[in-house]
Formats: sequence, C-alpha cells, structure tokens
Amino acid sequence: MKNKKFLIVSLILAAVCIVGVLYVNANMRYSMLASVLQKGAIYALVAVALNLLNGFTGLFSLGQAGFMMLGAYTYAILTIPVAERIAVYQYFDGGIIQFCLPMAVGLVLAGIVPMLFAWLIGKPVLKLKSDYLAIATLGFAEIMRAIIQWKNLGPLTNSSNLLKRFANYENILFPMVVSAVCIAIIVLMINSTYGRAFKAIRDDEIAAEAMGINLAKHKMIAFMTSAFFAGIGGALLAMFQSSVQAAAFTSAMTYEILLIVVIGGIGSVTGSVMGAFLFVACSEWWLRFLDDPLPYLGVQIPFMRGGFRMLVFSVVIMVVVLFFRKGIMGDKELPDLWKKRPKKALKKASKKEVA
Repeated sequence: MKNKKFLIVSLILAAVCIVGVLYVNANMRYSMLASVLQKGAIYALVAVALNLLNGFTGLFSLGQAGFMMLGAYTYAILTIPVAERIAVYQYFDGGIIQFCLPMAVGLVLAGIVPMLFAWLIGKPVLKLKSDYLAIATLGFAEIMRAIIQWKNLGPLTNSSNLLKRFANYENILFPMVVSAVCIAIIVLMINSTYGRAFKAIRDDEIAAEAMGINLAKHKMIAFMTSAFFAGIGGALLAMFQSSVQAAAFTSAMTYEILLIVVIGGIGSVTGSVMGAFLFVACSEWWLRFLDDPLPYLGVQIPFMRGGFRMLVFSVVIMVVVLFFRKGIMGDKELPDLWKKRPKKALKKASKKEVA
C-alpha cells in the first residue's frame, strides 16, 4: 500500500515537472528560469557523482573539476564539424582531429575518458586517506588544467583558446533528461550490493575488509564511476555554455560542487539535487538584484554594487550550515520524510512527556 502511494506521488511530481519544463521551453526558452533549470540539472548530476565518493564511500576527493574538464574537452574536440575546425583552430591550422562524431557518441566518450584517467591515478592515489587524498586529487585537477593549456598540445586542445562551434542541444529537456537518467543509474548502484559495500567501507574499513569486501576494488569502482558521470556533467556544461576553456575549471568549481553536497546533505542523493538547484538559483538569479546600484524606495544603498550578491550569498550559506548541521536532508532521502513513526515509538514518547 505504501509503495503504491510512493509510486503515485512520484508519478504526479514527475508529471508536474515535465509540464513545467515544457512550458518554460515553449514560452520562456531564453529566460533566467530556463538557464537555472539547465545549469541546476548539470550541477545536480556532478554533485550526486561527488556524493557517491564523499558521502557513500567515505573518500574525500577534490578532483571533480578536473574530470569535468576532461569530459568537456573530449566532447568539444570530437563534435566540432570538420568545416568549422579551421575557424576554431585558427592558430594551429585546423588541428590534428579531422573528423566529427555524433552528439551521443561524444557524450559517452566524455564519460569514458575521465574514467580512464581515474583508473590511471586511482592505483597510487586511493591508498591515501582523508586530507591526503583530497590534496592529491586537487593536484591532479590542477595538473590536467596546466597540461591542457600547454602550447605544444594546441593542435589537440587549442591551448588556452576557446573551443566552440561544437554540437549543442536545442531543447531544455535534454540536459535534464540526461542528468535524470545518470542520477537514476547512480541510485540503482547505491542500492545494489556495490552500494552496500561502499557504505560498509565508509563506516569502518577494517570491519568491511573482515567481512570479505575488497577495499581496493570497490574504492576504484566508486572513483571511476564518479569520474565517468562528472565527465558527462562537464560535457553538458560545455553544451550549456556553448564554449570550453580550461581557465574556467579551477578549484573554485570543485568547491562549489562540494558546497552543494554539504548544503544538501552528505549521503543524500535528494539533498544533492535540491542543493544544486537552490545554489544555482540563489547565486545566479534570486540575489542578482543586489548587484544593481539603483536606489530602493528612494534611498541609495551604498552596499548595492557589483559583487555584493556573493557576499550576501556567503552569509546565507553560513546561516544554513549553522541551523542545518547535517545539511537540508542530512543522510535521508525524500521518501524517508513520508514514512510514519512507529506506534511504539510514539507511545514511549508520549509516556515520557506525561512523566
């Protein structure tokens, strides 16, 4: 009976979301709301991929921006039309790649390439723990950014110049559908035997190993899976921005994704999704008026200038973290909020109140 209720509510929510997105796509295609929906969906995917590591496996990684950059560059390089390569690689005689792949193939390869890099660095890096692992993965991201901007790789990566004119989506639904499918796959993985092994490693590595769980194997699977979906998120972000430049994939981007995970709740997929949309909406839409120096109610406010929006946003984040120590959702998912408390627990609570 409860499963039927959950299914009905989920279908209703999905129908409302689809109708809302279709309306935005038809009537507000180039509005700020459309941009928030697209970028929010992309950041939700990357945040869930990071949460798979940090929240469900207990691996503190800060290399998400590097994997996103590899996915974005892989997609852009492989989907630029041959006729446009002379214009894009104008300083490198059209570049060394002289073919163009379909969008779907490029998107899959955008996940595979970062996954291969994760496998290469995973052998030595995953032997580290906590802060050391974070520093190592952050160093990997910065090294990859420097390599992509290296002039000798210009015929492939266009050096520090923009990559543009590659295949882009025409519909707002595309990034949302791709992100939803990828997040669903991650959820299925979390609820599988692999997911249970990830949680056991997170809770106690020694106990997990004593139970027969191969720590190195499962850590590698989690690391490669996170890199794969981060790469797809990077490709979707490249489509959203219609251009790619390595300078944009700094450590600040990784911190933004980590902030979304913390705000939503470490160990909660629902929290990461909610946190992504709230983060994008607040930082790029709802607080945008604070950068406007125009007077309000006839009073010129001296603080209202460019950059004040981010200061207020930082204060909002501090307030959220103070009042929600475990994030908005903690380690719970949306269906957990609908579960009723057991009658025995309610009776015990009422007896204590009476006493």
